[in-house]
Amino acid sequence: MTAVPPVTFGPAGFQAPTEAQILAGRQTDIDAAMGGGLNPGLTTPQGQLATSETAIIGNANDTFLYYATQTDPAFAQGRMQDAIGRIYFIERLPSEPTVLQILCSGLPGVTISVNALIQDVSGNSYGCSGSGVIGPGGNVTLSFSAIVPGPTAIPAASGVSIFQAIPGWDSVSVVSGVTGRDVETRAEFEARRQASVAVNSLGSLPAVRGAVLSVPGVLDAYVTENTTSGTTTVGGTTLVAHSLYVAAVGGADLDVATAIWTKKAPGCALNGNTTVTVADSNSGYSPPLPSYQIKFDRPSGLQILYAVSVVNGAQVPSNALALIQGAISSAFLGDDGGPRAAIGSVIYALRYAAPIQALGSWVDLISISVGSNNAPAAVVTGSIGGATLTVSSLTSGALAVGDVLSSGTGVSGTAVIGVGTTITAFVSGTGGIGTYTVSNPQTVPSQTITAAIAASNLVSVGANQVPIFSPQNVSLTLV
Repeated sequence: MTAVPPVTFGPAGFQAPTEAQILAGRQTDIDAAMGGGLNPGLTTPQGQLATSETAIIGNANDTFLYYATQTDPAFAQGRMQDAIGRIYFIERLPSEPTVLQILCSGLPGVTISVNALIQDVSGNSYGCSGSGVIGPGGNVTLSFSAIVPGPTAIPAASGVSIFQAIPGWDSVSVVSGVTGRDVETRAEFEARRQASVAVNSLGSLPAVRGAVLSVPGVLDAYVTENTTSGTTTVGGTTLVAHSLYVAAVGGADLDVATAIWTKKAPGCALNGNTTVTVADSNSGYSPPLPSYQIKFDRPSGLQILYAVSVVNGAQVPSNALALIQGAISSAFLGDDGGPRAAIGSVIYALRYAAPIQALGSWVDLISISVGSNNAPAAVVTGSIGGATLTVSSLTSGALAVGDVLSSGTGVSGTAVIGVGTTITAFVSGTGGIGTYTVSNPQTVPSQTITAAIAASNLVSVGANQVPIFSPQNVSLTLV
């Protein structure tokens, strides 16, 4: 017999005695074993023995308590979470590579083969995900995936070059990109497990989303519908009557379309910028098999801007900006256990305050703001040659020093503005027509250019947009 209270299992689960209760019990046991009358002081030999045994028993109870909590999906992690996932026939997602949309220019009719290689200025290599042919205009946009999986910074438009030469393939530039990810975190895996429960159903939005998220290579997905008899707008996207809308990032087009087809309700209309033919091979038909046109959206990238102000001081390290960029990147991807930036989400500036503050006592955060092209400071028509922006017309707003510039492909389809390009000085322009100095020398033909600045408390990401983080879009002001 022992005076140490036993552990119990009840409605509240595993319950262990406190270390004070364990210590009192061991002191009673030792005193009884020695015939009674021992000095109970913890500095005595018997006190030291009781203290050590208390620590041993407490550690053993903590181990049992940990594994008892691992049977609850809300707390499970590691091997135990993997085991729970297998009950639902899902596996932890491995790391995924950064994917770039690359504008390939050259001789019309030239085929760019699968696995054709390009390289960015940091030495990261990317392979072409699917072959494509340069069109009559001398251009074709193709997806290239990083050879080494995991998050890598999206390079500037001019920050890539051809690594594996193909005759007639002359140049490449970055149109947009989606940052890869590390191995799926505990929080991400649990969220997907919850979503996967709906995969067993048919016709519901959670079933479609769960199926799409289960497609290999899919990084994010958003699903909604229009139940009315007229068009409606959801998250900035127009949906036709009685229709389903699916946006997906990553994964092969056919795999995504098949996942949608297997789970959608019969007869509903579809929306999107991507159309794939899916054949019904599961109903016992003989060739030619019935086929269906499945539409879904490949969302455009939305660069998120961050402006951070910190009190200057002797303890602020020289690499403060890099540390803050890393903290924001981790929170952006959800690696810190919080919500990640996703399609159709709202990105709050205060979401990043705690990760930045956790960098150390040197952080005395004054403010943090976010921004994007969804709320532009100005829209102009202009071109860039070297480090000079020439604005020919002003559509709205006014340009200012510090504005971050971005655009789609130009009139010739051969260039986009490099990530993190900012206005650094006025030359002849004062906010409208005129010339300005930019931070990133490049060549961009005349096109619509949007200027944005991080000056808001939140950014609402559209249903047809995927938020993109780049270290170049984080500014730090020491006050």
